[in-house]
Amino acid sequence: MTLPGVLFALVAAGLAPMACDACTGGQAARFEASFERAHTVFGWGLTVSLLVLATAWLLPWQERYAARRVGFAVVAPFAVAATYLVFTGMVDWP
Repeated sequence: MTLPGVLFALVAAGLAPMACDACTGGQAARFEASFERAHTVFGWGLTVSLLVLATAWLLPWQERYAARRVGFAVVAPFAVAATYLVFTGMVDWP
């Protein structure tokens, strides 16, 4: 669920600049500045999400780590969703 979520989020964030195709002047400048900041945060957020997923897989496959592995695996898709919501909240949409 995490990897398809990352793919969807990347596509949606990649298409976001088209929302301001008709923007002019100050509106375009505000959008571009906010988009650049938001895209940087978005990239780091997805990196954290993938690291959480990798942690779930890299923990030792022993019974005592089962709860931690499940916890990390469950948190990873929610981290992707939270990252996308933060991204859309940071962009100054026209």
